[in-house]
Amino acid sequence: MIPHSRPTIGEGEINAVTKVISSGRIAQGKEVAAFEEEFAHNMGVKYAAAVSSGTAALHLSLIALNVKTGDEVIIPSFVCTALLNAVNYTGATPIIADIDPASLNIDPSNVANKVTDSTRAIIVPHMFGLMADMRGLSKLGVPLIEDCAQAVGASRNEDMAGSLGRLGIYSFYATKVMTCGEGGMVVSNEEDLIERVKDTREYDNQEKYAVRYNYKMTDLQAAIGRQQLDHLDDFISRRRKIATEYHQAFDKLSSGLPPTDVGHIYYRYNLNVGQNVDGWIARLLAAGIASAKPVFKPLHQYLESGDCPNAEAAFSQTLSIPIYPSLSDNDVERIVEAVTIVSKILNT
Repeated sequence: MIPHSRPTIGEGEINAVTKVISSGRIAQGKEVAAFEEEFAHNMGVKYAAAVSSGTAALHLSLIALNVKTGDEVIIPSFVCTALLNAVNYTGATPIIADIDPASLNIDPSNVANKVTDSTRAIIVPHMFGLMADMRGLSKLGVPLIEDCAQAVGASRNEDMAGSLGRLGIYSFYATKVMTCGEGGMVVSNEEDLIERVKDTREYDNQEKYAVRYNYKMTDLQAAIGRQQLDHLDDFISRRRKIATEYHQAFDKLSSGLPPTDVGHIYYRYNLNVGQNVDGWIARLLAAGIASAKPVFKPLHQYLESGDCPNAEAAFSQTLSIPIYPSLSDNDVERIVEAVTIVSKILNT
């Protein structure tokens, strides 16, 4: 069975963790500080703060922007529930926007219709490794939080994902582009915002009391993250190579292919297969290939809001097939063969 996702872990990560364990200092410390500095440099920003998860990164970013009860935060529908949870943690009201049908990213024209005097932030996920239209969104005059959980190392016009908003966040969950097992990062070019994040990520040893959180990253996680960061360019190169092979193999199929933008890192390779996604998943599974809907359930369905037709269509028609660095050439050949056969069966 070829799994849908799989982390790429090697001897470097094992040795780095062993070294930290041997030191006897495994909580937040020197490894975290080094990871923050190296990560900021690689993402083209000035400051970074490591945290315990991508959701924690979103929550603390909203707090850093003083988002609170009575405020509104715009988020897209076609995304995981972490964004919805982070907004609800602050007491603000989530406002759900539709997506662009081609990129599957949040649609600036739809967002423009959602902005009110109460809008305090827009969370902008760069979905599946493709940067959203930051230029169009920046024209709305609302603080932007870039969600780069699926887009570490993605770019557009030489701008790195995470470098254009007031803040950028990343996730290092096990199946993300790079992993720490769990973990996240907040970046910004504004030092005061990162200092606020660092202040609120840990609750103890503070001169003045305020509600703070236990959102720290450990040196064990940071040691893995530093190794993963060293291999990030190789990870992305391999993803792009596989994507190119998929493009060439699937070009003549009736299924819609993902965009081929230069800065795309292909965290997911999504096919528009029409209305029979479940049939595709079952047939590929029978061939030993795990695939999935790229979003478990769009947010407008959770909230019973029916004004996101593009997100609804994407949910019912989009299939994600395996694409990650540890896929062998033989794995890729098997996937290509299986997708081609299933396409012929289901599209005839």
